[in-house]
Amino acid sequence: MEEAPEERKTSLPKELSAAEEQEEEVEQVESDTEKADAEDNLEEEDNSEVPSEAQKRPEKVEKKISETFFYNYEDVCSLPFVTEDSGIPINLLTLKHSFGYDCTRSANLMVMDSQTLMYIAGNQVVLLGLKPKSQRYLRSSGGGGIGFITAHPTKQYFAVGEKGKKPNIIIYDYPSLRPYRILQGGTEEAYVFGDFNLAGTLLASVGSSPDYMLTIWDWKQENIVLRSKAFSQDVYKVTFSADNEEQLTTSGSGHIRFWKMALTFTGLKLQGALGRFGKTAVSDIIGYVELPDGKVISGTEWGNLLLWEGGLIKVELCRAGNKPCHSGPISQLVLEEGELVTVGKDGFIRVWNFEVIDAADSVDDTGLLEVEPMNELQIGKNVSLSFMSKINDSGQPGQPIWYAQDANGAMWKLDLTFSNMTRDPECLCTFHSGRIEAISVSPITYLLATTALDRSVRIYDFISNRQLSEMKFKQGGTSLMWAPRIVNPKGGLIAVGFEDGVVRIIEVYDPKGLPIYAGMSNRDNADINLKQAFKPHSTAVTALAYEQNGEMLATGSKDKTVFFFAVEDKYEPIGFICVPGPVQALQWSPPSHVNSMLLILCENGFVLEVSAPIPEEHDTSSTYHIKNLPTKYFHFYSIKSRIKLEEEIVLREKKKQEKEKAKLEWIMQQQAMGKEIEEPEEEPEEEPLPPLYIPEEPSPILCGFYSAPGRFWLSLGGYDSGFLYHCEFSSNDPQEDPENRQDEPFEVIPIEGTDNNPIHRISFCTSRLLMFCGMQNGALRVYPLQEKEVSVDTLKEYWSFNIHDNDYGQIQGICSSYDDRFLITCGGDGNIFTFDILSPEDVHKELKAKIPSPRSGLEKEKAAEDIEDPNADNIEEVKQKKEHERIMKEAEEKKRKKREELNALRQKFLLLLQKNQELPKHMQLHREQYEIDHRFFEELDRQTAQRKQLVEKELAWEHEKYSIGLQKLQNQFRDQLEFDTVVVRAIQSNHQISTYRLLAMSDRYYQDMERPSWKKTVLKKRWRQAEEKKIVRETKHATVFKGETEKPKTEIRKPTARYIESKREQIRRIVEKSDKVKAKIMKRKAEWDELYKSKPSDDYENPKDVEEIREARENMGYYNLKTAANYREPEHNRMTTEKRVMQLASLEELMHKKKLNMNKEIMSLRNLKVSVIEEIKCLVQELISIQAALDLSERLPLPLIPQLHSDEVPEKRFEYDSYILLRFKEEQEAKAKLQKELERTPSSGALEHEVLRSPSIKESDTMVQAGGSHPMKSESSVVIDERKVLEIEKAEPTEMELEILKREKIKNLYLQETLIKKVNALVINFDAELRFLRHKKLKLDVQMKSADLRYITWYEELLILRNLEKHEYLLQERVNTLTCEVEAMRPKYNSYLAQLEERKCEIVKLQECEKALYANFQASLGENNEFASFLTKVLKKKIECMEKKVEREADEDDSEEGNDKESSLGADEENSGSEDEVVDDSVCPKNCNEALFRNTLKLRQKRLHIEKALTEEKKAAANLRKKYNAFAKKMKAGETNLDTAKRELDTFQWEKQQRLNELYVVVPLKLHQVEYLVNGEMPSDFSEALVFTNQSLEYLQRRIVELRKEKIMQRETYRKAQEQHKQLIQDKKEMKIKIRQLEEKCNHLMMKKFGRMVDFEAVQAHAVNIRVEELEVEIMEKEYMQSQELKEWEERILHLQQQLMKLTQENTSKLQQLEKFYLEMQQLETELTSLKNDLGAEFHGPQTTDIKRKAKLESRVKHMAHDTALLREEIYLLNGTGECFREELPPLSRKDESPSASQDSETSTASFPALTPEIVTSSLSLP
Repeated sequence: MEEAPEERKTSLPKELSAAEEQEEEVEQVESDTEKADAEDNLEEEDNSEVPSEAQKRPEKVEKKISETFFYNYEDVCSLPFVTEDSGIPINLLTLKHSFGYDCTRSANLMVMDSQTLMYIAGNQVVLLGLKPKSQRYLRSSGGGGIGFITAHPTKQYFAVGEKGKKPNIIIYDYPSLRPYRILQGGTEEAYVFGDFNLAGTLLASVGSSPDYMLTIWDWKQENIVLRSKAFSQDVYKVTFSADNEEQLTTSGSGHIRFWKMALTFTGLKLQGALGRFGKTAVSDIIGYVELPDGKVISGTEWGNLLLWEGGLIKVELCRAGNKPCHSGPISQLVLEEGELVTVGKDGFIRVWNFEVIDAADSVDDTGLLEVEPMNELQIGKNVSLSFMSKINDSGQPGQPIWYAQDANGAMWKLDLTFSNMTRDPECLCTFHSGRIEAISVSPITYLLATTALDRSVRIYDFISNRQLSEMKFKQGGTSLMWAPRIVNPKGGLIAVGFEDGVVRIIEVYDPKGLPIYAGMSNRDNADINLKQAFKPHSTAVTALAYEQNGEMLATGSKDKTVFFFAVEDKYEPIGFICVPGPVQALQWSPPSHVNSMLLILCENGFVLEVSAPIPEEHDTSSTYHIKNLPTKYFHFYSIKSRIKLEEEIVLREKKKQEKEKAKLEWIMQQQAMGKEIEEPEEEPEEEPLPPLYIPEEPSPILCGFYSAPGRFWLSLGGYDSGFLYHCEFSSNDPQEDPENRQDEPFEVIPIEGTDNNPIHRISFCTSRLLMFCGMQNGALRVYPLQEKEVSVDTLKEYWSFNIHDNDYGQIQGICSSYDDRFLITCGGDGNIFTFDILSPEDVHKELKAKIPSPRSGLEKEKAAEDIEDPNADNIEEVKQKKEHERIMKEAEEKKRKKREELNALRQKFLLLLQKNQELPKHMQLHREQYEIDHRFFEELDRQTAQRKQLVEKELAWEHEKYSIGLQKLQNQFRDQLEFDTVVVRAIQSNHQISTYRLLAMSDRYYQDMERPSWKKTVLKKRWRQAEEKKIVRETKHATVFKGETEKPKTEIRKPTARYIESKREQIRRIVEKSDKVKAKIMKRKAEWDELYKSKPSDDYENPKDVEEIREARENMGYYNLKTAANYREPEHNRMTTEKRVMQLASLEELMHKKKLNMNKEIMSLRNLKVSVIEEIKCLVQELISIQAALDLSERLPLPLIPQLHSDEVPEKRFEYDSYILLRFKEEQEAKAKLQKELERTPSSGALEHEVLRSPSIKESDTMVQAGGSHPMKSESSVVIDERKVLEIEKAEPTEMELEILKREKIKNLYLQETLIKKVNALVINFDAELRFLRHKKLKLDVQMKSADLRYITWYEELLILRNLEKHEYLLQERVNTLTCEVEAMRPKYNSYLAQLEERKCEIVKLQECEKALYANFQASLGENNEFASFLTKVLKKKIECMEKKVEREADEDDSEEGNDKESSLGADEENSGSEDEVVDDSVCPKNCNEALFRNTLKLRQKRLHIEKALTEEKKAAANLRKKYNAFAKKMKAGETNLDTAKRELDTFQWEKQQRLNELYVVVPLKLHQVEYLVNGEMPSDFSEALVFTNQSLEYLQRRIVELRKEKIMQRETYRKAQEQHKQLIQDKKEMKIKIRQLEEKCNHLMMKKFGRMVDFEAVQAHAVNIRVEELEVEIMEKEYMQSQELKEWEERILHLQQQLMKLTQENTSKLQQLEKFYLEMQQLETELTSLKNDLGAEFHGPQTTDIKRKAKLESRVKHMAHDTALLREEIYLLNGTGECFREELPPLSRKDESPSASQDSETSTASFPALTPEIVTSSLSLP
């Protein structure tokens, strides 16, 4: 153990060397969401420190940490902070027990063994012993809090990751709890999660913001193996894979990431792949588990499971019916013995079949797969599981026991074996869930009460460290106060405030004090009883305060009210006051104050002081609002900015004084040293002071307390934190508006370290010697108060200890016990801690908490009525309602009395009216006389009209609502109908015909038909863009060539002599002549080319024949089955979505049109029926009038008048008036009434049926009545007419009259028969029309049914086409793109091909020229020439190198590259020298024809030019061939890709056709149309049959005959063509013979005339070398211009020579004068010498002035000599040629002269003559 420190030191270089690799590790991260800048900064920081440290500690010293090395816990754990030299003991407070549990923290429960659980509580790790209940604590090392805990797989160690600046991970040994290893440098702020690998050799940790660093540790050696940034957002979890330790997984906010430790050539790297959610919604992932095959299953926020594979979601799992796997987030997943266990926030644990989930795959586009769990366990109601940890039960091997963390404040022990012996879930202990809102201690014993938003109130015994009791409510608690002893001497009364504004008075008692009845069990713990509940506020109760004498309770709330209650056996309300802001705290004045005052602290910066209200002085009959209560206000005004400004001023003054003091000391030192004091530099201006800042929103008041009457201390948050403010109420006008006040504190005490960490709670011990402060970061401070008063001196020294969580554990309450032995704190992290205050632990063993005894009669009392409804009215609202009810009751009583008076007057008035009726008429009063004043009735009418208007206004909204509803119904159901169903019935038969129920055609189809498809538009645009680009390229190319041709025209011609102009004119004529010759030759060539082009190739096909073949293939009967494997649908027949949509639209439009026409015909038929009925009515009326004149026996029966049925005029159903509406309303009310009566009676089914049928019966009756009303009417009129006739018949007629009557009778009988026949004819004709139209409609029905079937088929095809549309579009687009690319490459390909052909032609021409040259040479030699070999060698000699060498020697400005070429060519010359040694081509040999020798030299020169051109052409052809081959490969690749794409498209089209073939198509056939018979019978299976139309069969039969005829015709044509072909071959042979004869004749004539073969076209084209002529003209122009320039230079030289001569003369005269002066000087010197000899010895030696003068003269002579030399050089240059001069000569100057020297030389030339060369020579020779 002694060597441990050395080992620890030697291990540090290893750690640092591991950190050197962090830069490479971070670079391996592959993520889309990481921020590169942050990573780079992190890498620079990490790597900037490592090299220096590594250099200090060489690797040779590195040693491994010993396995037996441990740290000292006292050196590791954090200790309380105590101000130096304060004398405060460090053990002022000692942690006694922890009652709380941070159940909302993730993974806050670890099982170390079967009897020990471990969890985090603030800044402590608590090890909870289950049997017996005990706690052990481990403090954090830095005091910044704890981030995570995790256990080693062997449970021998556990890791604690901390929080704070540069936090550590501490590995503890278990069960000794000694610090084993400390890991440093893994993150910046806090650790979030950690996990050991299965072997336990590595530890993975992940940090929080800002770095989110994932670190892999070799934890036993405290080294970082790998690290990388995990993500850019919150990371919740990191784990190793159980089956592959090189794989890790992290998850967090909206992401999951899969990591691998990959071994690369640079070392081990950490690479992360981010999971892609794809179509699934992004979710926060809390729980996941890695599977053995590398897949990962994770949970989601909505409760489903996600199966990840390869970074993508393979399938999403849910339960049957798309139910989620859990009703809420899945917090944990565990793979246990081949089963998947999921833990949900819904309180369920479900077990799933792992094999089913591992092999799961999506079955449709939704990506969901339904799976049911094998087992499930519901822990209980209101349970939210967040984490589970297991341990094997020592009592039952092989059966693990699970311990679960409940986020609602519990720990559970679970058995997940799911067998008959499975134990029920066991709740081990319960806690508050979340933040604890309030805490209070008993005034007489060691009991503690707490409440929180989890709706519970709990009682603890902090001596025996146990929870005594718990009581649940409907709402969460927000404040709590234990009633003082003066209120309840037993100390068992507690007031609790809740978030719904209710205050409950509860009492705690010992149930042992109650009498025990039969069946009741005695309990040891305390009980809680609800004594009273009342609701003074409408929102959360934030403060409670008992008056010091215990007579009054004050409650404060967020609703800005403070309520007062009289404390009695039942709390009675006194009243409430309104305050300017939400109440933060209440405090009554201490007993030392004379008056009882209440201090009210509001959140928004207001402080009020009110006196206790006296109940007798306030009337609460109508309201509890107290309005005249004396109130003092204090509105806090921020002064922190001013304090900071004053501090800045003082600091600057102090610095200024220090500078002045230092300056004075320096001056004194300088004076003491005897140095001169320089003037000080001006000091820089000071920066301006910062302006005063007042926060816009007032800082919140956190806490406060009284210091003296009218004075108080405040602690504020926000901007004004950092101080304690001593304030005082001012004596200003109380009537002033509190909002306008700006009150400042009169004393300020700065509190150390509270600028961003304000004091949240302040409490004192009973003796007021200690002040306890709870901080926002969860720290506890203790200030000793010597004088029991707060002052600057007393707050300088303090004791501080971090207790609760530093991030969210702000202290909510601090209480000391009644005897100041203990201190209790509670925080926002859900923890409750008890501390000993300087008291030894052994003393506490004697202490015991006494539970209050129950009050007498408690067991007999009824349970107090609780307020469970959160929306219940508060006390004031109840009072206001009661007052309103009282007022309304009084008003109703008054109305009742007035009604009784009115009834009495009405009875009296009726008696008067009765008496008036009893009087005689002449004595009776008229009704108008009863009117006392007519204005009464006018007023009543006016009021009635007003009421009507009021009712109309009240019903206006309802009226508008129903009108809009009716309009919507009409728009939805009627306006869309173009035709409703109208049934037209026949009159005499049962035939009927109905219209089609037809919807109006929407505009969508027309728009689709008119608007082109978007895909077509896109394709057209792309084709158009390609064409535009092509056109632009062509125009650019044309422009370039045009510019090149126009360029020489735009050159400016310089004027020359007439000779040059005439020469140019001559050249122009030659050029024109040559151009004409060339044009003639080109024309002839073009004609030949055209002729050769018109020659058909061997594989030539007549376009007409090709077109006919194509048409034949397209139009011939190609009836290959669409189901065949080799079927390929023609491109023009391919079906697309657009085509099908157009077909559907056209079909629908056609169906609509036909139905519309039929409906119009039916409606016209109905109109005909209406007109027929009207005509029959007229005829029947006429018939009735005729029959009136006939006897009864002669009358024929009247024809029935047909009636229109309701379904023939359906539009009348929607016609209504007020009468119909009222009748409908009455019917509905009657139905409702009947329905109620039927519901009361048991047997109401039959009756209900009859009632429901009754309306139809009534309707039928109304129809019958409507139909029979006319006959009844006619019968009554007939009876009346008969009576009249009988009366007339009573008188006897004359013969004339009888004759007239007889004629009339005959006429009437005829008219009667005619009218009846006419009526019958109308009816028959109408029925005939109906039957005809019905027959026509039946045919149309058949067509419409077929169309509907076709529409369905096409629509199904459309669905298939739409599903395949995207893929088809992609394939088609690819084909189009590749086609465009190939078409774009084809011109270039053709151009390469054409250039190659041109090069080949050029090479062939050059080779022919070379052959012609050698033939010419041989011809020139003749036969038996003795110099043939010599001349042949001369001809073949290579002299190109020599010529090039001569050219390079002549070129003086050649580059280095030329020199390299020269050397290489020289080498070639040396190589070829061996062949040319004996050949001397400079001299013609003797006896050799000199003309022949010269001709040979010329031919050699031509040969060399030809060979050079041939080499260049071959080289160019080779380069072009390379380009062509490369481009051909590219072209071939493009064509291959195009063919592949076309094949893919064809394959896709075939697959699409197969998908379409799977659809069923209905074809209705009659039996005579079926010709598919098997053995003379119709088969049951028609799958092998084909359906043809009759037209197709007829066409095929006709086509057979046509093809036979066509075959005979083609054979005859072929025979004639064959004969013609033979004749043409014979003619071709004859033409070739004739051409060969003509060529031989032409060659013979050419050799006879020229002696060799000559190219006449070349001779004609190159008769004159135009270029040579042009060059000669240019030479003449340049010679002329240079001669002019030469003249100018000669004139300039002459002018300069004259100037030189003039200057030479001037210098000569000046030199002569200088010589005279020099001679005189010699004479004077001689005289002076003689005088010197006479003067004496002191004057011997040279004079100083003479020496200076002599030196000056010598220098002048030297300058003049130099000037002379320069002039001589200039003269020499001027005497030479002037061709090199192009500019004016620069002025003469010496190189060593400065500008000033040149000026001096100018002045000197004015005073001294210039020196000639002769004079300079002579002057230099002088002594």
